Amino acid sequence: MKKTGFRLGIYVFKDAEVIDYAAPYGVFSVARRFDPELDVFLVGEALRPVQTQAGLTVLPAYGFNDAPAMDAFLIPGGFGTRQEMHNRRLHDYIAALPPECLLTSVCTGSWIYARMGLLDGRSATSRKEPDRLEASHLGRTPIDRLAALAPACRVSRARVVDAGRIITAGGIASGHELGLHLLRRAGYAEDFIEDTARVMEYQRAYELYREDIEFAPSLSPDIPASFP
Repeated sequence: MKKTGFRLGIYVFKDAEVIDYAAPYGVFSVARRFDPELDVFLVGEALRPVQTQAGLTVLPAYGFNDAPAMDAFLIPGGFGTRQEMHNRRLHDYIAALPPECLLTSVCTGSWIYARMGLLDGRSATSRKEPDRLEASHLGRTPIDRLAALAPACRVSRARVVDAGRIITAGGIASGHELGLHLLRRAGYAEDFIEDTARVMEYQRAYELYREDIEFAPSLSPDIPASFP
């Protein structure tokens, strides 16, 4: 059943990876051509400019104190996730979100949920391809770090992992697939999603990744899919 007026809030923070948050934002922007009742917006810790990766500065539409209503909350990855793992205001904000709000991430954004213990007993993913530092003896591939952060999580190599309330996407560009999958979770028909991908001239990639989704609700009977 389609959720009328589905609203996606995307968290932005210092050194968030641009593609991680711009790709799902772009998917919803194109989808609004077919259904203007869809909404997408940026959320920051406060209403002030945020310098994301490579110096791109954005202005969030809402701060935490505004408590905007939304159906899904997305955390992108990027260098800044190293600090956001310890951001108690962010953790408190996530914990206070209503249980019907989906918790989603792109790339290393899943580390925040791991740090909060929200991935215990669930499946999740992160980026699998390392940069040069991560591939050296000085670093660690993000998906391997996810496994270390959440040893009770079943780490998946799927591009998108739908574990009920928590949905994680793997690599830097996987925000496209996450955005399209969120349209599916909002109840839109496949032809609506295909039209969105077509207008984006992304249909060949969508056909390639369409089946690269793992549906993996909570692995523990004591942990409902709706909340940890």
